[in-house]
Amino acid sequence: MGMIDSTNTEAKRRAAEASFPDQWIVADQQTAGRGRQDRAWLSPVGNIYATALFREPGGIGTALRIPFACALAVSDVVLRFAPQADVRLKWPNDVRIHRRKVSGILVETGGAESAFWVAAGIGINVRVTPDNVTQPATSILDLGADPAITAEAALLALTEAFSQRLRQCRAGFAETRKDWLALAEALGESVSVRAGEDWIEGIFEDLEADGALRLRLPDGSRRSIRAGEVEIRGS
Repeated sequence: MGMIDSTNTEAKRRAAEASFPDQWIVADQQTAGRGRQDRAWLSPVGNIYATALFREPGGIGTALRIPFACALAVSDVVLRFAPQADVRLKWPNDVRIHRRKVSGILVETGGAESAFWVAAGIGINVRVTPDNVTQPATSILDLGADPAITAEAALLALTEAFSQRLRQCRAGFAETRKDWLALAEALGESVSVRAGEDWIEGIFEDLEADGALRLRLPDGSRRSIRAGEVEIRGS
């Protein structure tokens, strides 16, 4: 542990080496934490900042499922320490409780063929809810966990949950998809999706077999979104 610029940035540095073991990179605090689209991720002491760096024999096909596995692993951790929490997953991998984010997930990949690697960065607010964030936030402590909860205990739970969820998604997407849909936020509701420069409105109808968001548009047609930012009314 200790201070680092970013666990994902360190993972990419290590991945550039000719050979590296599968590993977790963990910090007490980050000075340049990153989220999706290079958004800053605030990193106060008392929370989890970790990246799982590993070779992925399934290549990009499996890697595309890993953001969903990460979200499920985080939900497993939250529910282990705060079992009454109403955890919901906003596509593709935001873990939220009453529309407040408890984590940040950034999955990056590189290499080719046998050298293909994944850096799955996961930050979880364990004891501290960050201030001055772009979205409302919460922490496991705020959700009713034992006041003695520590980042170390939550990290151990995360490594166990991630290992299980990674095995699940490597076996195929069906079970991961089923578990993700059971916690999906706004399923069956109207959402807006920013895809590039466009905003698309429709009913969040389903999760496709490849993880795409399926929308039913106002004219009755359907569209699958594979990259974008979801906005839910009232959030």
